[in-house]
Amino acid sequence: MARKKTITREQILAAAYEVAATDGFTRFTARNIANKMNCSTQPIYLEFKNMDDLRQALFEQIYDHLQYEVFTVEHTGNTIIDLAFNYIHFARREKKLYRSLYLEEYGGGKEMQNFSYTYFVNTVKRDPAYVNLSEEQIESLYNGTWIIATGIAALMSSSIIHPTDEQIEKMI
Repeated sequence: MARKKTITREQILAAAYEVAATDGFTRFTARNIANKMNCSTQPIYLEFKNMDDLRQALFEQIYDHLQYEVFTVEHTGNTIIDLAFNYIHFARREKKLYRSLYLEEYGGGKEMQNFSYTYFVNTVKRDPAYVNLSEEQIESLYNGTWIIATGIAALMSSSIIHPTDEQIEKMI
């Protein structure tokens, strides 16, 4: 009779998230994830084809977390300011994960930028205040917002600046 799985996909993803959030993607290895779970690497490779498969599953989980829990919080009632606030607050709360996802190419890099751009465009298009903007105007709005928010977020995640929410709103 085959042994029953004792380590689930969810447990592996939780450990993978913890490695990414605390150590970044440079330490995202099967061995480091297995160490978080106090097991061998075998359960990881039984559940996932390879590390790229695990990484993709983790990114899907992160996308869902950002899309449904992080980016949806309303602060001011202005869609664009709220998106920038939520992005900056994410950088403040989860410094290492933010840096790994958005600032390091090995981490999220282009994938996270594509996710964020698509999320921004879809959110802005649903807002009556921005519904008549052209694709070019939306892209320009995104680029300006992205540059400002990323600058603030990167400086805050590095503990270089410590603005209040009111100061952040004025900067945005």
